Amino acid sequence: MAKTKIAYFCQSCGYESPKWLGKCPSCQQWNTFVEEILEKSSASVPNWKSSPASSQRANKPVEVGEITFKEEHRLLTPDKEFNRVLGGGIVAGSLVLIGGEPGIGKSTLMLQLALNMPNVKVLYVSGEESDHQIKMRAERLANEKSEIRNPQSEINKGCYILTETSTQNIFKQIEELQPDILVIDSIQTLHSSHVESTPGSVSQVRECTAELLRFAKETSTPVFLIGHITKDGMIAGPKILEHMVDTVLQFEGDRHHVYRILRTIKNRFGSSSELGIYEMLGEGLREVSNPSEILLSQRDEPLSGVTISATLEGMRPMLIETQALVSTSAYGTPQRTATGFDTKRMSMLLAVLEKRCGFKLGAQDVFLNITGGIRVEDPAIDLGLAAAIISSHEDIPIPAKTCFAGEIGLSGEIRAVNRVEQRIAEAQKLGFDQIFISKYNMPTAAKDKKRLDLSRYTIDVKVVGRIEEVFGLLFG
Repeated sequence: MAKTKIAYFCQSCGYESPKWLGKCPSCQQWNTFVEEILEKSSASVPNWKSSPASSQRANKPVEVGEITFKEEHRLLTPDKEFNRVLGGGIVAGSLVLIGGEPGIGKSTLMLQLALNMPNVKVLYVSGEESDHQIKMRAERLANEKSEIRNPQSEINKGCYILTETSTQNIFKQIEELQPDILVIDSIQTLHSSHVESTPGSVSQVRECTAELLRFAKETSTPVFLIGHITKDGMIAGPKILEHMVDTVLQFEGDRHHVYRILRTIKNRFGSSSELGIYEMLGEGLREVSNPSEILLSQRDEPLSGVTISATLEGMRPMLIETQALVSTSAYGTPQRTATGFDTKRMSMLLAVLEKRCGFKLGAQDVFLNITGGIRVEDPAIDLGLAAAIISSHEDIPIPAKTCFAGEIGLSGEIRAVNRVEQRIAEAQKLGFDQIFISKYNMPTAAKDKKRLDLSRYTIDVKVVGRIEEVFGLLFG
C-alpha cells in the first residue's frame, strides 16, 4: 500500500522542507510554505544507483575534441517572428515555456501556430477551454483573410484538439495519435496521479513538467507549455520550472495597445535577447515585419520634447520614438516618472545634464515615455532621451529627420555602442537625414584599427565626443 508523505513546499522557489518554516532558506521569502500531501509507493521512488537503466547504460568521459557535433534539425513555421525568437525555428525534442498575463493572447498565438502548420500533425491539449470554444476561435482565425465568414471554411486538418487535464490520459492519446508537435494549455491545469496534491501546486507543476520533459527528449517531439504568471510578473510555479525547459518566452503587452511583444528570456538553442512584435486584431495576431515604422508616429508639425533613438533588440535594429516633458513643479517636490525606461537611469541623466551642462532641472517635473508600449534597456537611447529633455525644457523642437545612438557617461562623454553600422543603416533606410553617434565608435576593430567607412552611407553621420557638442549642434 502506498505510504502517505506530507511535505511543505515554498510557493516562490519550490524548496521542499519536512516541516513548516516561516522564512524560506533558499529564496529568503516569508510565509511562502504550504502543506502538500505526497503519495508515492516504495517502488515508484527513483533510485538511479539500482535502476536497470543506469546499470545497462554506463557513460564514460569523452574528450571534448572527440565529440561529434551535428546541427540540430529545425522546423520552420509560417510565422517569421516566431522563428526569430526561437533562434531559427522549432528544434526537435525541445521544451518551450510561454508565459504572459491573462488575456494577452498566449492561447491565440499557439492555436494560430497549430492551424498554420501544413503537413504537420499538432495536438493542442486544453485544460481551460472546451472544444466548442476552441472551435469558435479556430474558425475566426481561419477566416482571417476571408472577407465572407464561412463556418465551414477549410481549417488545418492536421490540428487535433484534446480537452484533458490528466497526464496519464494525455499520454494514452499521444501514443495513438503520435503528433509531431504538442501544445499544453496550460501547465498549471494538469495533474498527475503520482502526486496527491491540487493542480497548480508546486509539486504538481514540477511532476507534470518532468513527465513532459521525458516525453519530449525520448520521442524528439517539440512540446510547448503555456504558463500563467503571478502578480509580480513571474511565471507561476517553482523557479525550477524555468531551469527544466529549454526555452522561456515572455508574451508582453498592454491591453490598451494593439501591439504584443514576444521576448526570449532563455534559449539553449539560440540568442536569449531576441524579440518579435505582433499586432492584435479581431482576427488574431499579425506579425509586424518592420517595427520601426509602427513605433514612429507621423507628425504634421515639429514638436518639442520628441526625439528618435536607434536601439537594438537581439539582432534586430529598431528606431523608436522617445518623448519627454519638463515643467515647473507645482507641489514643491519634483516628480520623476518614466514609462518603458529605468527611473534610476533617468535620474542619472538628469544629474549629468545639471552638472556638466548647467541646466537647472532640480525644481522641474520630468516625465519620460517610450512610445508603442515597449520597454527598452539598451543604453544607446541615453543620447536621444537627453536631447528630448533639453528640447522640452527649452521648448525648441528637434528636426524630425534626426536620430541618436549613444550612451552617456557620468562625466558627460558620449560612449560607444555596439553594432553601430546596423543602426546607421536602419536610419538611412527609413529616410533620416542625420544621426548622432560617438566618436569612439569610429575604430571598429581593436587589432587593425580599421575605421568606420562613412562614405558608403548617404545619411549625414554626426560624430561627437561630449554632450555639450550635441547641444551646440542642435540648439546653437
